[in-house]
Amino acid sequence: MLVPIRCFTCGKLVSDKFEEYKSMIKAGEEPAKVLDSLGFTRYCCRRMLLTTVETIRQIIPFYEAVKRREQEVQSELE
Repeated sequence: MLVPIRCFTCGKLVSDKFEEYKSMIKAGEEPAKVLDSLGFTRYCCRRMLLTTVETIRQIIPFYEAVKRREQEVQSELE
């Protein structure tokens, strides 16, 4: 996962609470109340959690395809 470690604006730690945030949201709690309970009162810190998108799951298949292709090319050269 590519969660920013700190808030870009104020520098508060954000990544250590991301898993807890995700689990509370999946449990059906309201995002505003979850952010309040985690101590994110500033808009800049809230933005960091609300706008984080897990892109690593989308990137991994392309990385694996590139590695497979490199192996194919290497075996053809040998």
